[in-house]
Amino acid sequence: MTATREPGGGDIRCRGLVRIFATDGVEVQALQGLDLDVEQGEVVAVVGASGSGKSTLLGILSGLDRPTGGTAAVAGTDLTTMGARERVRYQRHIVGFVRQQTSRNLLPYLTARENVLLPLELAAPARGAAAAARGARADELLDLLGVGHVADRRPGEMSGGEQQRVAIAVAAAPAPRVLLADEPTGELDEATSAEVLEHLRGVNAATGVTVLIVTHDPAVADHVARTVRIRDGRTSTEVLRRTEVDADGVARHVAEEVAVLDRVGRLQLPADVVERLQLRERVRLSLEQDHVGVWPWRQEDPR
Repeated sequence: MTATREPGGGDIRCRGLVRIFATDGVEVQALQGLDLDVEQGEVVAVVGASGSGKSTLLGILSGLDRPTGGTAAVAGTDLTTMGARERVRYQRHIVGFVRQQTSRNLLPYLTARENVLLPLELAAPARGAAAAARGARADELLDLLGVGHVADRRPGEMSGGEQQRVAIAVAAAPAPRVLLADEPTGELDEATSAEVLEHLRGVNAATGVTVLIVTHDPAVADHVARTVRIRDGRTSTEVLRRTEVDADGVARHVAEEVAVLDRVGRLQLPADVVERLQLRERVRLSLEQDHVGVWPWRQEDPR
């Protein structure tokens, strides 16, 4: 089930993304110049508090919304210029989508296998896939996600975790370039959440599909190598995780937090750093040979 990937380039590119909502004459800027890069085959979690802009970002990437300004591209598709016909093609073939509410991911009157077959049958005229091949792919995906045993059950006969894993199979069925997951563990307990996230990683490993998980749950970060935090409509920090092996052959997990610098030189310091150093309104900068120092500013400091 290995996907063919084009060499080089990234699957998600956002530059200076702005989204403004106007209600009763009041404007709310949900995204304020957000930049984001996700490479082919990555599994990335975007985390942030309610109102940070992460759901707005997901709406744009899924093709359900348009940005007010800036640029956004997924797998080479410019999301700011799509027409109605191209938008349908994009949502059928380029991106897959998993929602938080399990009841919204699956049709209740179809079995698990029939739910997975549906997007394949919709895509069949464009892809020329035979019925036998579609059935084989549906079975393969259900087995990959550990839910082959519920193939003939309807959603009401499955647990919440089984429903979400079938939903991932549905989203992955047309072989999209990018799989978007909106709070996929929001209705699940901790153990079931971990199971669903590990199966998302399994789909990524088996097919090469790029996975972007949008969530407020910090526990999701333990299951991905890269976490992007959004604050006030912009990417603020990233946590990069890797495994290192020392001279004795002992493996250890390393997590490094970095601040994101945008094109005009702005960055958001982590909230705990700001609080610990009591940084308020102004800071004092010192340019050293190989770094910049940031210091609390005091009234008596030279201006």
